[in-house]
Amino acid sequence: MSLDRDLSQPQYSKAYLRYALGLLVAVYTFNFIDRQILVILQESIKKEMGLSDAQLGLLSGFSFAIFYATLGIPIARLADRGIRRNVIVAAITVWSVMTALAGAARSYGQLLAARIGVAIGEAGGSPPAHAIISDYFPPRERGRALAIYSTGVYLGVLFGYLAGGWINQFFGWRAAFLIVGIPGLVVALLVRLTIREPRRGHSEGATRVEPAPPFRESVALLWRLPSFRYLSLAVGFAAFVSYGTGNFGPSFLARTHHVPSGQIGTILGLLGGFGGMAGTYLGGWLGDRLGANDTRRYLWVPAVALVVMAPLRFVAYHVDDTRIAYALLGLTELLLLTYLAPAIAVAHALVPPSLRAFTSAILFFSLSVVGLGLGPPFTGFVSDLLAPRFGADSLRWALGFTSLASLPAAGFYLLAATRVRGDLPGARSPATGSA
Repeated sequence: MSLDRDLSQPQYSKAYLRYALGLLVAVYTFNFIDRQILVILQESIKKEMGLSDAQLGLLSGFSFAIFYATLGIPIARLADRGIRRNVIVAAITVWSVMTALAGAARSYGQLLAARIGVAIGEAGGSPPAHAIISDYFPPRERGRALAIYSTGVYLGVLFGYLAGGWINQFFGWRAAFLIVGIPGLVVALLVRLTIREPRRGHSEGATRVEPAPPFRESVALLWRLPSFRYLSLAVGFAAFVSYGTGNFGPSFLARTHHVPSGQIGTILGLLGGFGGMAGTYLGGWLGDRLGANDTRRYLWVPAVALVVMAPLRFVAYHVDDTRIAYALLGLTELLLLTYLAPAIAVAHALVPPSLRAFTSAILFFSLSVVGLGLGPPFTGFVSDLLAPRFGADSLRWALGFTSLASLPAAGFYLLAATRVRGDLPGARSPATGSA
């Protein structure tokens, strides 16, 4: 029985598709404003609450990631079986309210609880959005569309750093949480009123799409695909670098280069925002261009970029000239952030339309647990460990070591590329899911 048997096959104008994609970008932008605002505020929070770097890493990393990652899977199952738009609306509402409440925290425990609430809300954001985009846009345009959506991360970083840095400098960190949390409720209303739920398989012209298989069968299907296993590890290690270095970027500039809070927000907002948007779009655009006739090339793009990035990022944390550090950080951010859009595009090509949100959730599970969950705590722990020897420079060494995790990430992308053609639906047995 078709999951969408009672739905008509709608036709979407190019203008509507641009609008819908733009609104989903706005959703992802607020997702990351609310997630990353903590990073620019953490030095002020550390001073007021007397926290260690390890506690900061736990606050912005593992405690957030464990809820974000584990709840993302059941929420994605709900999205694959129901109305994905409504899941997104509920998610935005929860994370926006919890961000505003973080400004009222009077202890580390209260702030931790508020951030867990943000994680629970944000767990329902991206997987259903990925699935909607893949049903709006055909495979030949999907990498670019997913890349455009993913630029919301870096728009969020840009506005989060800018708003957070200057609001913190003039009004304090509590006001920053409140001011950035409330506008998300307006975005939730717009999504509910204007986003149309696309038919599953619409972009491939499907008229009948079978329901998503039971949970165990879904997991087993993905596990039988070696390329997907390697891909999950690749995005995990790439995110380990992104979160492990990004979450301590403001602290690095404050301690090593003695940059004031407002200026840090501006510089990192511009470098991370524009560098991230450029890198994300470049990864999707190059993937669509090079991978049109050979899916392996989607994965070669981030593999090459990550190999080039590793030594440059290490140097960026050890140069004394602040301007050179800025230039290297911007360049390496562009290279690093080519990793996500090609991975999602390939992952969605491996599975049927009814499993796309779930597949994104599994990728984000690895991204969150390995990247967000382990990256910031690792950097904070190494910084604390090296502090007796290097003093204030311990953080720059910790960031340099964290950046080298991009090399195993590149290796896993290449391993995924060696198996992906045999794992595509047309190349494997329907009964076994194997080549």
